Order: sequence, then structure tokens, then C-alpha cells
Amino acid sequence: MTTLENRPKAGVLVIDVQNGVVSGAHERDAVIGNINKLVDKARGEGVDVVWIQHNSDELKTGSDAWQYVPELVRRDAEPLVQKEYGDSFEETELEAVLAERGIGRLFVSGAQTDACIRSTLHGAIARGYDAMLVADAHTTEDLSEYGAPTPDKVIAHTNLYWEYHRAPGRTGGTVITDEVDFS
Repeated sequence: MTTLENRPKAGVLVIDVQNGVVSGAHERDAVIGNINKLVDKARGEGVDVVWIQHNSDELKTGSDAWQYVPELVRRDAEPLVQKEYGDSFEETELEAVLAERGIGRLFVSGAQTDACIRSTLHGAIARGYDAMLVADAHTTEDLSEYGAPTPDKVIAHTNLYWEYHRAPGRTGGTVITDEVDFS
């Protein structure tokens, strides 16, 4: 259970599902389909969805690469947090957005598994949140030519180690989209 006081609610984070991030991502369409299911379920149950958008030299604000993929549509009432670092909490308004909504349990989805997803999961646990990784709703690109494992192995390894992640008073874990329980 979260160590944050007065934070009984769950929330969904959709991290960096931008054209320039997922154009060559592993199982792109299936992952985006699962994120859509997750977002629809959250909306149907009155759970807040928070969108995270990365800004960098490769993802210049306003460019096509910077835009969210057209298959995912953010509603105007859903917060959009801009970031420049892997951890979505670093020098952003994410903490304030979550506090304002009473959110202490996070369901994390998006890209890239081995960068912003992992950084945000660890950042959440370190800050007192429960952080659940939606195991079939995150992806990454193939960086094996640089010595990284293939994307399927990066995703599987991240799911494996996060499934058992815990900290005092906080829980991690994984769940597949169809089994998400916000209660």
C-alpha cells in the first residue's frame, strides 16, 4: 500500500507514445491497442488518466515526431505532463497532478521499456507510490545492434523483475491489460 497519505486513488500513466518514439517499436500496434483498452477501462471506472510527453532534440515540441500517435486520443480534461528526463517525475508537474487527484497507486504503460518506463517505475516507488507495470502495454525499439538484448527480451526481463519489486510500505508488480483491477 502506498506510503503517501490521503492518496487512496489509482491512476493510469501513458508515457511517451509519440510518433518518433514508437514508429519502430516492438509489437507497436498490439501495445497501442492494449493502451487504448487500459485507457477505456480507466475512463469507464472514473480513474484518472495522465499523459506524459517527452521533449528533446529528437522530439522537438510541435513536430510530427513529438505528437502522440493518432490511435490514442487524450481528452481535454486529462492532464498532459511535459518532461525532458526519463523519470516522468523529474522537474515536471507530475507529482502535483497526482497529489491534486489523490492518486497513490499507478498503472504504468507506454514507451520506451528500457528507458522512460523503467525510470518512472523506480521514481514512483522511491517517492512512495505503488507502481504496477501493465505488462502487455509497454514497448521499446530494437537497440540490439548497440549490444542491447532484442526488444522482446528487454520487455520480458522488465516484466520479470518488476513483477517482484517491493519496497517498505509500497508494492510494484505486473498485470496484463485484461486483468487490471483499479479497486
